[in-house]
Amino acid sequence: MRPASKQRLAIWCGLATLVAVLMIYLGQRALDCEGQLLSDWGLQNHSLGSHFGQGDLVVYDTARRSFQYNDKLPLIFVGGVPRSGTTLMRAMLDAHPHVRCGEETRVIPRLLGMQQSWNKSARERTRLQEAGVTDEVLDSAIRAFILEVMAKHGEPAPRLCNKDPFSLKSTTYLSRLFPNAKFLLMLRDGRAAVHSMISRKVTIAGFDLNSYRDCLTKWNRAVESMFEQCRLVGRSRCLPVRYEQLVLQPRSTLQRVLAFLQLPWHQAVLHHEALIGKAGGISLSKVERSTDQVVLPVNMEALSRWVGHIPSDVVRDMPEVAPMLARLGYDPRANPPNYGQPDPLVVENTRKVRHLVVSVSY
Repeated sequence: MRPASKQRLAIWCGLATLVAVLMIYLGQRALDCEGQLLSDWGLQNHSLGSHFGQGDLVVYDTARRSFQYNDKLPLIFVGGVPRSGTTLMRAMLDAHPHVRCGEETRVIPRLLGMQQSWNKSARERTRLQEAGVTDEVLDSAIRAFILEVMAKHGEPAPRLCNKDPFSLKSTTYLSRLFPNAKFLLMLRDGRAAVHSMISRKVTIAGFDLNSYRDCLTKWNRAVESMFEQCRLVGRSRCLPVRYEQLVLQPRSTLQRVLAFLQLPWHQAVLHHEALIGKAGGISLSKVERSTDQVVLPVNMEALSRWVGHIPSDVVRDMPEVAPMLARLGYDPRANPPNYGQPDPLVVENTRKVRHLVVSVSY
């Protein structure tokens, strides 16, 4: 089969899969809504006095409280190159009583990737248009799918948040689907992010975990794309957040993040570890690689772990291999650079974590 034919087949298979999935979950949603309304009518007639917006998605929590969601709400999207602190950020946000992020959905970035592939081929775009599958049709379906997944893959909350690292490769597209959404782009020294990928064997499509040079080149390409999209949607919509600042100065960094998200300050965000696994607290996935790290209080142990592990030829060529380091404010010649001074809380947390590690090793 010719490459062009294979590409068309892949695109149409992807489109067929999307349509099938959307038909299933929309049908289920209609049944759920009908059953819920009948149940409420029989048990609590006064609940019919609630007026939901036309087309809004209504979700009930375990206490039977209703939460109403639509595409005009200020949804939160957290992303960045994997191993850049996205899980720590989402855990801290999950500690806030008004927010629920939850685990990575995995399906949202894959769906966004399919949309990008359809959009890149002018020929396939024409075929879709001729079939009546216009951009408006696809956008409406994708918007509904994302909102449904965000609303129902965890307990409802006043502010919904999604943390899928590569979703922010589609920041500009998401900003059109959800005009009031806010984006947090997590940034980390690429050398540390890549060392974490390689040492923890975190498989990422296209990254050769046997090569620091290849991974740093791919990191540079990915972070450049995300950073540019963040710039395009503007400062009022997208906030870059350095992992190092989040770790070293969590209070001031989170104050800035919450102000950006228009959320009130809450002390619990500084002690996310206390809420992990608790009722109404933070749920962690057993298969996400960062889970074993975020169960600990925020500490400095991982900041400079990469030093001494990168091959000398890659260290020598670092400014050329990863030019985004300098653009983001990381000195490509410093091993490690000065990331800043830690808050007293972080110093104490790090002391406790080191003591815990020593105790466990014995």
